[in-house]
Amino acid sequence: MRYIAPKDAADLDATETREWLDSLDYVLQSGGPAKVARLLRELTVHARQNGVKMPFTANTPYINTISADEQALMPGSPDLERRIKSLVRWNAAAMVVRANKAEEGIGGHISTYASAATLYEVGFNHFFRGHGQHGDGDVIFFQGHASPGIYARAYLEGRIDESHLENFRRETKPGGGLSSYPHPWLMPDFWEYPTVSMGLGPLMAIYQARFMRYLEDRGLKPHSDAKVWAFLGDGETDEPEALGAITLPAREKLDNLIFVVNCNLQRLDGPVRGNGQIIQELEAAFRGAGWNVIKVLWGRDWDPLLAKDRDGLLVKRMGEIVDGQYQKYAVESGAYIREHFWGADPRLLEMVKHLSDDQLRKLTLGGHDPIKVFNAYKAAVEHKGAPTVILARTIKGYGLGEAGEGKNITHQQKKMNEEELRAFRTRFGIPISDQEVGHTPFYRPAEDSIEIKYMRERRQTLGGYVPSRKNRSTPLTPVAADVFDEFHKGTDGRKASTTMVFVRLLSKLLRDKELGKLVVPIVPDEARTFGMEALFRQVGIYSHAGQVYEPVDMDTLLYYKEASDGQILEEGINEAGSMSSFIAAGTAYATYGVNTIPFFIFYSMFGFQRIGDLIWAVADARMRGFVLGGTAGRTTLAGEGLQHQDGNSHLLAYPVPNLVSYDPAFAYEIAIIIEDGIRRMYIDQESIFYYLTLMNEQYAMPEMPAGAREGILKGLYRFRASSKPDAKLRAQLFGSGAILPEVIKAQEILESKYDVGADVWSVTSYSELYRDGHACERWNMLHPGDTPRVPYVTKQLGAVPGVLIAASDYVKALPDSIDRWLPRPLTALGTDGFGRSENRASLREFFEVDYRYVIVATLAALARDGNVPASVVEQAIAAHNINPEKSNPAIS
Repeated sequence: MRYIAPKDAADLDATETREWLDSLDYVLQSGGPAKVARLLRELTVHARQNGVKMPFTANTPYINTISADEQALMPGSPDLERRIKSLVRWNAAAMVVRANKAEEGIGGHISTYASAATLYEVGFNHFFRGHGQHGDGDVIFFQGHASPGIYARAYLEGRIDESHLENFRRETKPGGGLSSYPHPWLMPDFWEYPTVSMGLGPLMAIYQARFMRYLEDRGLKPHSDAKVWAFLGDGETDEPEALGAITLPAREKLDNLIFVVNCNLQRLDGPVRGNGQIIQELEAAFRGAGWNVIKVLWGRDWDPLLAKDRDGLLVKRMGEIVDGQYQKYAVESGAYIREHFWGADPRLLEMVKHLSDDQLRKLTLGGHDPIKVFNAYKAAVEHKGAPTVILARTIKGYGLGEAGEGKNITHQQKKMNEEELRAFRTRFGIPISDQEVGHTPFYRPAEDSIEIKYMRERRQTLGGYVPSRKNRSTPLTPVAADVFDEFHKGTDGRKASTTMVFVRLLSKLLRDKELGKLVVPIVPDEARTFGMEALFRQVGIYSHAGQVYEPVDMDTLLYYKEASDGQILEEGINEAGSMSSFIAAGTAYATYGVNTIPFFIFYSMFGFQRIGDLIWAVADARMRGFVLGGTAGRTTLAGEGLQHQDGNSHLLAYPVPNLVSYDPAFAYEIAIIIEDGIRRMYIDQESIFYYLTLMNEQYAMPEMPAGAREGILKGLYRFRASSKPDAKLRAQLFGSGAILPEVIKAQEILESKYDVGADVWSVTSYSELYRDGHACERWNMLHPGDTPRVPYVTKQLGAVPGVLIAASDYVKALPDSIDRWLPRPLTALGTDGFGRSENRASLREFFEVDYRYVIVATLAALARDGNVPASVVEQAIAAHNINPEKSNPAIS
């Protein structure tokens, strides 16, 4: 064998590589991309069969997905659109700068929109569909930190005026201001969905796209080519919610979903991946999940250079630079870039010898090139069979120059000095004089200017302005009373749990001719736990693909039935995704004009405690519907133990202003609450939602007492009066949920054994009593000359005799929260502390909330007031086998 010198071997290798590449070029020209793809697949299989170990990669080279040869011409007027974009940039920056001049530290963000302006403006001018006359437009989740740019465009469109910009982040100013981020609660005619806190927007967008298909497959809205767009930052993808559900839209083939990731390589403090490449990382994650990935990395200026890159040297160099170094290039001179990027190989230097340092410095990135962005969007909206993610490379703070372009401090940039403002004005050609620029004036062309006319014409063609929100639904008619009547009558001695009652009621609502089709049951893989499996057969589990397999339980009555028109959203072990579906369904009245009524039932401990951030977003989004905490109550859920037993969700519900919370004990309470909730939300159109806790303990359901309706809804009513109203010793006993039967039992023993006349009250909602009490106090404080208002709880209890004892399956803070409006001090029994794996009786003994502790607490309160001797309490403790030295459950 002839010896081949290393240099000869390298030359031979290069020659062979060139021959293979030439052959591939021939196949591409003669057979097209599909033939090339098939050939490469067959070559890969052949190589593997012959023992070649192929390294796995989910990445493509660090170049644009759409080549220059594949680009379509961009319609419209690119020059005019650039002019409009410059005006939006200026007004967005001016708004933040002026706000911080007027009020030090008021905050705001310039750099995010500066980096994303092209991404948004191409969408506004060519792709984002308004709701128009038929309400079937795109749903857009705007990146929260880019809100100044969205406001600035709305100002140019004439939708908001200069006073609004002047009052950015000053919402209580006369005439109103602008919220910091997208907040439908604060701007209900403008923003559709909240997207800050970060990570929630992408998650909500995924389930919104699926819900759009759900409505179409069930015939509740016409099929359309409307899209769901989610704009997010590359740093935002570190939030687990941002990428945690990306497999769902791929397996559901949600080609109505488009993510646009603004890859400016920076997060709040520094680079997203200083020692790596976030774009390649995200590409691998999304491609691995089954998404269509479009990379928009390099602007048109790079096309001629890439066309000359026959040996792939430039592509190789692009792919080996880490993000921290790319960030450095963004702030350095052209000479630095020539030396450190191009200077890695003499052949690369030769490639750019015709370009000056200034020209090298100005080579545009893909996310700032409207033609590149247009073609990416065009490919995304035309793609079928999978969701699309666009990874657009940008520079954070683009256009800010020395004020922060590409620097680590740019996210916090809120101020610009006069020199920086002048440079910014000049760079983008804003017609403001040197004398005016220091005052940072807003600029809007005349009404009849070509810019304003163009903007309005484009939005009219695309179906109207975005973002825009309004109630597009009409009120429902009242639900027939007979749907609820049976629950008012009780169970005639038969035992049932409140969960069973709810499922029965839900089943009846689903069968209702008018309302049934609008009911959306949502379950995170606990339907059998809640006894809901009968609904599988009744209405089916939604799946766009239907059911392409024979379920293992096909021969049973209640088999697992999936259907393309199924009604149940069975989300798997996924409370965050379920809550995102709840948001989509609960806001459909505004988004689609469809009054869907979601009932989201979950393991109560894994609701407010696990996904409280999403619940806050629910409230902000002005959604409507019912959240149901199943297997609730710290002592009612037996056996499961510390992590599962919920004794705090009702307290966590207190801070949510438009959440109406109840802890019902009986069937009729549930029926009254849900009936009234449907009325308030879907007939009276209130922007509220409900939280009900449901238990799995079975007991007989009594008949509804006469006159109880008002008290059930207001939070308190007398369930059973004392049989000894004239007794010398009196007590008022309060119970909620599954602890109410313990209180009833305590009443019976107190009357029969201790001669204490006790009334029993059902407290359905401490939070409603708490809010009413504070509302009265506030009114009285502000109206000192008027007749004082009296809280409902005070009206009910102000004249009743005796000590006050409350027992709850939740923390003592709940009953304690209404103590100030009671005529005497309240003794609260609750379940403060960690749960235990035990049966109900043992748990209630441990947490000191069973009937025995209600008795002892009552006698102790009477003794405290001097009505009975302490010996009576001691005897009761002994008689009921209570260990006074037992450990405190709150700290055990």
